[in-house]
Amino acid sequence: MVEAFAVASGKGGTGKTTTTVALGMALAQEYDVTVVDADTGMANLLFHTGLESADTTLHDLLVAETTTAVEDAVYERFGMNVVPCGTSLAAFEDADPDRLREVVAELAADTDVLLLDSPAALGSKSAILPIVLADRVVVVLQPTIPALSDGLKVQEYATSYGTETAGVLFNKVPDSGVPEKVEKQAERYFDGPVLGSIPNSEELAGVENTGEPILSRKPNTEFSTTFRDVAAQLTPRDNTPEEVASQARSAIRPQQP
Repeated sequence: MVEAFAVASGKGGTGKTTTTVALGMALAQEYDVTVVDADTGMANLLFHTGLESADTTLHDLLVAETTTAVEDAVYERFGMNVVPCGTSLAAFEDADPDRLREVVAELAADTDVLLLDSPAALGSKSAILPIVLADRVVVVLQPTIPALSDGLKVQEYATSYGTETAGVLFNKVPDSGVPEKVEKQAERYFDGPVLGSIPNSEELAGVENTGEPILSRKPNTEFSTTFRDVAAQLTPRDNTPEEVASQARSAIRPQQP
């Protein structure tokens, strides 16, 4: 059993990385989970998981003719495996995003769930590739009509490359909840269900500066409980590691939008 999920938003500021880490921790209560920071240009998963000093990152694996082993960039954090990405501009420029195919293929051999933290925008091949490599995509949205439009672009690209929509996750939801109009349109236009609504929490302020996710620091809050409920809906499909690896290696090269 193994499945690759992309976590995507179509726009920055939605809390996508916080969502990826929270889903990873929640799923790790039942499955072997590997989280990959596939946002090679604006990586920040390392700050959320206390890996600022990681010696080896995804950037090292994406360099042409690298001799770095994939396992050297994998770190055990909070009950899951984490592959952070560096923040160096030079390393980003040296990286070949196409090599992410082989990284995903190798990681599939030793996990049940792969979570690919995708770039927020869809303006480049490197931004689209994590979506192409995934079986399904979780679309993270703020509860507004413009955010729905951004998310539908993610779904459109995903569908065009054969990636299904696992569902929509509303994040940073105010106390008044998701507006009825927004929720109805999400249910109408997205292929997957509304997985849940994550409340806006003051406890999240500066969470990336602590290096410890909310699910670890505050496991009994509404925020953490809701993420566990969402994770319970993401049962990985019964693919073999070989099937996922083959799919990753043969994935269509995405065209820049």
